[in-house]
Order: sequence, then structure tokens, then C-alpha cells
Amino acid sequence: QVQLVESGGGLVQAGGSLRLSCAGSKGTFRLYATGWFRQAPGKEREFVAGCSWSGTNTLYADSVKGRFTISRDNSKNTVYLQMNSLKPEDTALYYCAATLTSATEVVSSYNYWGQGILVTVST
Repeated sequence: QVQLVESGGGLVQAGGSLRLSCAGSKGTFRLYATGWFRQAPGKEREFVAGCSWSGTNTLYADSVKGRFTISRDNSKNTVYLQMNSLKPEDTALYYCAATLTSATEVVSSYNYWGQGILVTVST
């Protein structure tokens, strides 16, 4: 079982940037495809971005394409989400997730989840 810990959230003004990190607890984390999801108050959890275990293959939700970038450093057991040109509608709890299958947009595809970290974008 792998444990995931997110960091890097906080308050930022619209148009600003943040970088989220997700640290995996085990060296085998490099074998897991990973995804970032988010959940705003009163809304369902939604897919943001995902990448393969190597980081070679990535996918993004339409709402973040061109603004967010997912990457990973397997030597550090860490996955990143660089978020640029942030908008108030990006405000949410952001979750890191991992799976031994392929990264998809489907919540149920992921076996392991972090506790979530809050991102707030002010106007």
C-alpha cells in the first residue's frame, strides 16, 4: 500500500501560480500512474490531470489544458502539478491519486488517495 501526501496549496490571486506536490511513501511509487483531482464545495470530485508511471504520457481536463502541467520525479517519489493563470473557479480541494493500471479520468480507477490540499484563488 502506498501513502500519498500533498503539499503546496494555499491562497493566490487570480492570474497567479502554484505548484502542488504529491509525495509517495514507497520506492515502488515510481510504478504507479498518478492523477490529480479536485472537489469544490457542493460539487463532485473531478479529474484535473494524469500521467503514466514514466511521466511520458499525460492527459488533462479541458478546463485546465494550457494552464496546468503534471510531471513527476521518480527519483524523489514525487508528482507535481504546476498551475498557472489560476482562476477563481479553480478553487477546490486538490487530491493526488495513484493506480497500478493506467491513468484515466475516472475516480474509481485509482486505488490510493491523498488527504487533499486546499487551493483558493481570489479575485
